[in-house]
Order: sequence, then C-alpha cells, then structure tokens
Amino acid sequence: MPAYRFPVAAALAALSILSVQFLTAPAAYAHAPQPQLSESQAGYYRLKVGAIDIIALSDGTVTLNSELLSRMPPEQVQSVLKQSYVGPLLNASVNAYLIKQGERLILVDAGTGELYGPTLNKLPASLKAVGYTPEQITDILVTHIHTDHTGGLMDGNTRVFPNATIHVDRREVEYWLSPEKRAQAPAQMQQYFDQAQLKFGPSVAAGKVKVFDGATELFAGIRSVPAYGHTPGHSFYVLESLGEKIAFWGDILHVAEVQLPHPDVTIQFDVDPTAAAAARARAFAEAAQQGYLIAPAHMSFPGVGHLRRDGKGYRFVPLPYLNDYYQAK
Repeated sequence: MPAYRFPVAAALAALSILSVQFLTAPAAYAHAPQPQLSESQAGYYRLKVGAIDIIALSDGTVTLNSELLSRMPPEQVQSVLKQSYVGPLLNASVNAYLIKQGERLILVDAGTGELYGPTLNKLPASLKAVGYTPEQITDILVTHIHTDHTGGLMDGNTRVFPNATIHVDRREVEYWLSPEKRAQAPAQMQQYFDQAQLKFGPSVAAGKVKVFDGATELFAGIRSVPAYGHTPGHSFYVLESLGEKIAFWGDILHVAEVQLPHPDVTIQFDVDPTAAAAARARAFAEAAQQGYLIAPAHMSFPGVGHLRRDGKGYRFVPLPYLNDYYQAK
C-alpha cells in the first residue's frame, strides 16, 4: 500500500481545540441533555447467522440534533419525528459488532474513544463483558474513517487493538489522510481530517492497515460492498453462512425515524449527499426485497433487524429478543 505521512503533533494540537460533541457540530448539540452516568453501562447482544456467532456491542449513545438533516423542511422533519414520539434531540446509538469466525475475532468498527463525551466510549467495557480483551481482536473492518467509528483505535498515544489488522477501502485512507484534500475542504470540515490523522494515522504508521479496492472478499463468507457517498470509501460488510446473510451498514442511516420513511433525506455529515442518498436507496430496496438482516451503526441498540416496504418508504423490524440464542437454532 502507499505510504502516508501524518503530522501527529499538529493533529494533537488541532484536536485540543475541538468540541467533544458527536462529530463536533457545536450548534447542532447546544442545549443537548447529558445524563449523569455512574456506571459504564456496557451492552451486548448475541445472535447467530448461519454457523457464525455475532455479538452486538454498544459503545453508548449520543444526543443528535435533527437540525443536521437536509433535503426536508425543518417543520416537516419535526412532524415526522412526532409520529415516532421523539423530539428534535435524539439519542443515537453507536454500535459495533464482533464476529467470531474460527480463530479470528473480527470487529466491525471501533467506537468513539474519548472524543464525544461521557455517554460514549463504552466499547471496551462491552467487549470485556463478553469475555474478550482488545488484544484478542485479530481484525477490524472499518466502514469509514469518521471518528465515531475509529476514535476507539487510540487511547492517548496507545493503540487499543495492537494485534488487529485494520481493513478499509483505499479511498478512505487516500482522502482523510491527505493534506491536499484537507486544504481543499471547507474550514469547518478540516477538523475531521485532523481527527483522522490522530486516531487512524498511527495504525497506518504501525503497518497495521490493509486497504482493499471496492468489492472484495476479505475472509471466507465476508466481503466488502461499496456504498460510497457518506464518505468517499464508505463500505458495507456482508457476512453469509448456511444460506443466511447480514449486512453491516455503517452510516447509511442516521435518523431512522425520518430516513426510513423518507430515504432521500440526507445529513450534514455526508461528504457527497447525492451519492449517499443513492446508496441508501439501493441498500434499502435490496434489503427489503431479499429479506436479509441489517445492522446499521446508529440504529437503537442492538440495531439488528429487517427492512420491509411501507408505502413509499420503509419500516425497520427489530430482531425478536432471545434470552438464549443457542436454543434458537
């Protein structure tokens, strides 16, 4: 893979002045209620897809302001939200998923780390609760380099998952670690490049990042699917086993209450909103038609279920809760 240089000192200095709000959108999160937590609130949920054990892991929740949504008038957004009995400030889950495949322990996304406040950074506790340590993770499938998915790769100057190979579409690395792309980005977007340098860059320097190019079979039964738009290399990961299938969707969906009935609605975090909306339309249609499981990163935890058509939009059908998933097979 190509060599990428990153100024860690500059990134540290830049990050020190950033807001700790989710993806650092200060106006969007002003007045957001912050619950007082006395415990780590680790969360996990076990399921099985074919012969493969999967564990949904919670990194916590964060308040997300619906003002970030685009392509729908604000008053209509509020009307749609009221139909789901929620207001303009939403509690968004941040989910990761652990795949147990033979000797491999494969993590889909790596959580936020300390970047976005006390209601997040619960992934290490969730992982510990199911009996694993970060050192045991062999591979991490990064849907994209936004730091609500990669912030947990670093704890200060220490790589949290030192033995893991990190897999990501080459377009992500070439974009977020590029000084030229940073210089071309609007001023308010440059902080995301700085965060990427700080949190993802050290893994590149350590030789632990393995890039792929578009649709690629990464392991037996696990492949990447391009879903570009939210970011230049945003990718799904699809697992298939014994005729069953699950798609780990990353950030194709942020506010389910609005974007399921209105898939054309985008969010300000999208690098290319038009492409993001098109990718969402394709993903929704295929999942509803084929009936496989989906696991979006920001669906309410554990975030696993099916899509079905509902008029011109879609409806999420959560996976039924099972106290003992082993007995379900």
